[in-house]
Amino acid sequence: MTTAVSQGATPVPPEGRTRLTVLSGPSGVGKSTVVAHLRKEHPEVWLSVSATTRRPRPGERHGVHYFFMDNEEFDKLIANGELLEWAEFAGNRYGTPRKAVTERLEAGGQVLLEIDLQGARLVRESMPDALLVFLAPPSWDELVRRLTGRGTEAPEVIERRLTAARTELAAEPEFDVTLVNTSVGEVSAELLALMRADD
Repeated sequence: MTTAVSQGATPVPPEGRTRLTVLSGPSGVGKSTVVAHLRKEHPEVWLSVSATTRRPRPGERHGVHYFFMDNEEFDKLIANGELLEWAEFAGNRYGTPRKAVTERLEAGGQVLLEIDLQGARLVRESMPDALLVFLAPPSWDELVRRLTGRGTEAPEVIERRLTAARTELAAEPEFDVTLVNTSVGEVSAELLALMRADD
């Protein structure tokens, strides 16, 4: 059963704009799976596509899963202030294009960001009214199983992810709400309910 835990007062968006929802949590917790399920059932929810310097994984497409770019292109986005947030993780950089997010919010759309802890903290600074949702694993052992079972990364990358995951789990109190990912369907429904709470 999915557990929703409120950490504090729910942020309120400025009048005339919907609230930005940020989903974060440790690597391997299932953020992408939850988001994919949510958007399949509710395609009206708009997911911001991040820019990254990471190489594509099998099956990933440019402009759909990420905007894949080199370091020089990413540097230009930073220099021009075109990123809402950006962070470096496991040797690669990830960032959220600012313009598309603000335009969707001002149009009244439901906007979801799926980003890491560093990014969530930066969004909190630049958009204090954003709702930060922490996706937690059922247990540490389950998180380790998911990370090592991917089979897409080298052992040293997995070890870096496990080290980062310990830090990310400790940051849970910084978030407004915690959802425990025991069921993709249930946690997706909980997330959608949170997004619609201010409609």
